[in-house]
Amino acid sequence: MLMCTVTHRILGTATSAGAIHDLKLFRQSGMRFPHDTTLIGDAGYQGLWRSHGHAITTHKATRASPLSAEQRQENRVLAHTRQGIEHVIRRMKVFRVLKGIYRGFARVLWKVS
Repeated sequence: MLMCTVTHRILGTATSAGAIHDLKLFRQSGMRFPHDTTLIGDAGYQGLWRSHGHAITTHKATRASPLSAEQRQENRVLAHTRQGIEHVIRRMKVFRVLKGIYRGFARVLWKVS
C-alpha cells in the first residue's frame, strides 16, 4: 500500500492472487516515484534502496553485529512514523470484515412469528 505519511491518504494499492513477498509485489506493481521522494518500508522492503536511493528501512541486528545506540534510535523514529500507517491498515481490515460473509456460528435468540 502506498500512503502519504502527512495526510494518511492511500495513494495506491497492489494485490496478488496468492502469497507473494512484499518487495516482489512492489516491483511487479510498476509504481514509479520521483528520485527525491522518500520511501519508508518495514523489514520486508530491505532491498528497496537498491532501486530507489531514498528508501528507509529498519536496521537489523545479528549476533555478530548488534545494533548501535544510534541505529536503535533510528528504528524508534521509523516505528513512530509508521505507527499512523499501521492504524490506517487496521481500519481497512476492520472494514473488510464488515464487507465479507459471516460464516461463523450464529445463535437464534428470538423468533419472529
